[in-house]
Amino acid sequence: MFEQFLGKLRKYEIRMRKAVTSERHGNFHSVFKGSGLEFDDLRLYQYGDDVRAIDWNTSAKGHGTFVKIFKEDKEQTAFFMLDVSASQQVGEIKKLKIDIAKEICGVLTLSAIQEASRVGLLCFSDRNERYIRPSDGMKHGYGLISELYKLVPESTKTNIAEAILVALNVLRRRSLIFLISDFIDNNYQHNLKALARKHDLIVIHLYDSREVNLPGLGIIPLYDAEKKTTVWVNTSSRQYREEMANRFGKRSAELQRLCHQNRADYISINTQEDYVPALIHLFKVRRYTKSSANG
Repeated sequence: MFEQFLGKLRKYEIRMRKAVTSERHGNFHSVFKGSGLEFDDLRLYQYGDDVRAIDWNTSAKGHGTFVKIFKEDKEQTAFFMLDVSASQQVGEIKKLKIDIAKEICGVLTLSAIQEASRVGLLCFSDRNERYIRPSDGMKHGYGLISELYKLVPESTKTNIAEAILVALNVLRRRSLIFLISDFIDNNYQHNLKALARKHDLIVIHLYDSREVNLPGLGIIPLYDAEKKTTVWVNTSSRQYREEMANRFGKRSAELQRLCHQNRADYISINTQEDYVPALIHLFKVRRYTKSSANG
């Protein structure tokens, strides 16, 4: 079964890579570069240097005007934060939110490891379900995907804020972080801002069609997997269906606004649809914005 899973990931990764690199000047490598530069040394200012590179603290000592020299950071880390709480157990068989989340994480891991990035993983509920320290190499990448495939969470609940604190503590250097969740949680916004300030953050918001457009099935039991409680609801009630759709819309809009304000990338993915085009679009946008920022 794992071989089938891996084969599917490889097929999607190749499809994504071809699409991203098909355009003229396509560069898949730029997707995983992150900031790409780290401080290396100081030298005296020369005519024509970018004034933004001046180190004012050193220059203020009166021995001349110095500029910072940067070198390319070859050791970019791609770190995956994956919500594996019970609210992710929604959807059709083999298309549960958690299944699609694992696939997306696996496809991106394959992409990152081929670009010589170090990859790491944190699977979380309201506790640390699985942590894999960032490292490089194909063997490490396949090991991470294997752990991802066979993971069975111990807890049903969610605590995104706590998971972010764990990531902030274990990642000392600026990294490219993929936070994959349905974001059915509260009070994580402050920590998300801190994560976006310190790292290059990509938020992948997963949802199921029924969270947006619940079908009218009459009075049915709805099971809350996180609280382990069942409530009976009237899905034929237009008011109930509208309230449910509005709740999702509000949560999604607030998350998108939060990401935009803190320079984090945001994409939402319907787990009942093909997610590869959304990832391709994300990478093309990132490539363009990064090349614009560096130009």
